[in-house]
Amino acid sequence: MAKTDPAAGKPIANAALANIPRLITAYYALKPDPHVPTQRVAFGTSGHRGSSLKTGFNENHILATTQALCDYRRQQGLDGPLFVGIDTHALAEPALASALEVFGANGVEVMVDKDGGYTPTPVISHAIISYNKGRTAHLADGIVITPSHNPPDDGGYKYNPPHGGPADTDATAEIERQANVYLANDLDGVSRISYSQARQRGSVHPYDYITPYVADLANTVDLDAVKSAGIKIGIDPLGGAAVAYWAPIIERYGLNAEIVNDVVDPTFRFMTADWDGKIRMDCSSPYAMASLIGMRERFDVAFANDTDADRHGIVTRSGGLMNPNHYLATAISYLFAHRPDWRADAAIGKTIVSSSMIDRVARKLGRKLVETPVGFKWFVEGLSSGGFGFAGEESAGASFLKRDGTVWTTDKDGLILGLLAAEIMARRGRDPSELYKELTAELGAPVYERIDVPASPPAKAALKALTPETLNLKELAGDPVRVVHTKAPGNGQSFGGIKVETDYGWFAARPSGTEDVNKLYAESFRDAEHLKRIQSEAQAALAKVG
Repeated sequence: MAKTDPAAGKPIANAALANIPRLITAYYALKPDPHVPTQRVAFGTSGHRGSSLKTGFNENHILATTQALCDYRRQQGLDGPLFVGIDTHALAEPALASALEVFGANGVEVMVDKDGGYTPTPVISHAIISYNKGRTAHLADGIVITPSHNPPDDGGYKYNPPHGGPADTDATAEIERQANVYLANDLDGVSRISYSQARQRGSVHPYDYITPYVADLANTVDLDAVKSAGIKIGIDPLGGAAVAYWAPIIERYGLNAEIVNDVVDPTFRFMTADWDGKIRMDCSSPYAMASLIGMRERFDVAFANDTDADRHGIVTRSGGLMNPNHYLATAISYLFAHRPDWRADAAIGKTIVSSSMIDRVARKLGRKLVETPVGFKWFVEGLSSGGFGFAGEESAGASFLKRDGTVWTTDKDGLILGLLAAEIMARRGRDPSELYKELTAELGAPVYERIDVPASPPAKAALKALTPETLNLKELAGDPVRVVHTKAPGNGQSFGGIKVETDYGWFAARPSGTEDVNKLYAESFRDAEHLKRIQSEAQAALAKVG
């Protein structure tokens, strides 16, 4: 189990801050070697990520990937506008410039923030969906240049096709393949003009992202109720892309809210260190969220978002930082009781490693539960059609429908999940932590934890290939094994690991796509001691076959 660094939860030491000039220099100076696996373009569940210092996110990566995306758009017949957003990581600005040079040469109509600002991932999703509504041709799509909550020296690049959500593996595999061909051929075939030419050519358009998104919020969250109740709200954008959105939201809807930090600084020096001493804008980490947690007494409810604002962290006066699973269960319980215009058959989407408390809430509500592999792409179709009222991941990412039952976003939206916490308090008179306690009194109080277990590449491969027959586990922590999954029951898709369930607990294990670790998730509906036993027996069983 990983050891907590002594610096965790404390202000960042100057010596630990990213050297921004060095980071930008490396972006342009270092050239990736496509024969080195870590220097190739690699699209995971959230696009290509890496650091320029490690030759994982450099100018050639962006030029090659952008040309590959242009090729893919032509193959798919996509000729509508491309909505482009960036977050506040230092590598986002140079990557945007590189991308615009290639988009300009390829004649792609690009929409960028009119003030040269930052655009959250959910805002790009909302813009794509809004533009494409009622259209069957010349559809829009988008990209977001962000590594999410990753450390300051990372960069990221992800693609959202016309449905507005994360691209599926068919799209990302093709873009990745062609990008690596361009890298291997020293960018032969990549069309590029100068940045000034791209700006002057007329295909880069300034776009007001803030106004339409903010204006539509009241159709998703009951902000009149929040205003009327006078709920005192604390908001920390964690120096991310939502920073310019909160003031217009507060002003338009008359909210009693305070932005506790509006600083944008690519070193993120205002953060407190995460569990391992590194800087991460992880709004589900009690270490990264130490500052806002320390202000909990000042507010009825407070919340933060990660750097591209697709995740949420909820802080209550009664309970501090909520465990993401606890808030998902609470939000689901509340929403399905307070959205009468949602379809009677609207289901709940959850990932296979999310808490089984959500299963119990779904049964209580009489709603269908759809359990999928990890990745928000699995929820896109359900949210688009109104077939999913709510969809969420254990990693503090979720979205839900508008109040009339139509689609809001098909990507995670941390802004509406934060505002929902205020609506819950306004409408129910208790904060989400208090409502979760009520749920546990009725449905049981689970204990959940994820740990990372060091694993060699062969051990990771063995876990990915594991079958129920090979594992051959009949009992877990004293209870009979009820079912063993290697495919998500909601859609029959492999999740690249294994999940073992009993009536009182479960574990799931899957290899990390970016680190030499296997991720072990476990939950007990008895107590912490029972959870430890599940974890211990799971590790022992996996060690025998790994």
